[in-house]
Amino acid sequence: MTLEEFAEDIWITDGPEIVAAAGFHYPTRAAVIRLADQSLFVWSPIELDQALRDAVNELGEVKYLIAPNNLHHSFLAEWRHAYPLAKLYAAPGLVSKREDLKFDGILGDTPNMEWVDQIDQVVADGNVLTNEVVFYHRKSRTVLFTDLLQQMPKDWYRGWRRIVAMLDLMTEDQPTVPRKFRLAFKDRKAARQAIDKIESWPSEKVLMAHGTPVHSNGQQFIKDAFNWLK
Repeated sequence: MTLEEFAEDIWITDGPEIVAAAGFHYPTRAAVIRLADQSLFVWSPIELDQALRDAVNELGEVKYLIAPNNLHHSFLAEWRHAYPLAKLYAAPGLVSKREDLKFDGILGDTPNMEWVDQIDQVVADGNVLTNEVVFYHRKSRTVLFTDLLQQMPKDWYRGWRRIVAMLDLMTEDQPTVPRKFRLAFKDRKAARQAIDKIESWPSEKVLMAHGTPVHSNGQQFIKDAFNWLK
């Protein structure tokens, strides 16, 4: 696993697949953002091997480990062990699932003081499947989604899983909101308020944990992707 420069002061790395419910496997992706003080903000940590650790260490000091929703937490413990001085922040709802970890705070709609004016954020409320915190890196004009936007290759799954993935909109021609997450938005008013904030960001690029990154026209792409949420 190596780091690829995605934009100014932001790098991505793709890790091994993980197996989730019902045997569905997913690719993994993390992002590393270098802040103005040269410290590192690690979003959605993936499996950590020595090569990745060396590459990250070359960029700066890891100070913040970010679990952006309550589904992406499998590798937090190994990053916490590797970087014991880093602060660990959780999306709402994760702390009770990972009582084995000591979190330094819960993420909300207001950016933490450590990265305010550099990274904005909002909680996509009202979804019964996950509480996802969406981030916006101002310098690179990049929005970071975790699971609310996805896109797998059409041949990623086999058999009945391939049919389910197709019906769930997971294998569309471009990243979109899977059908299960659309149906899981029970408080659509709260969700729309969060999406309105996300759509207001002057974004150019869009990253997601499971899908093809968007490199241009990000703001319009997001508006189109969430047009169904009225």
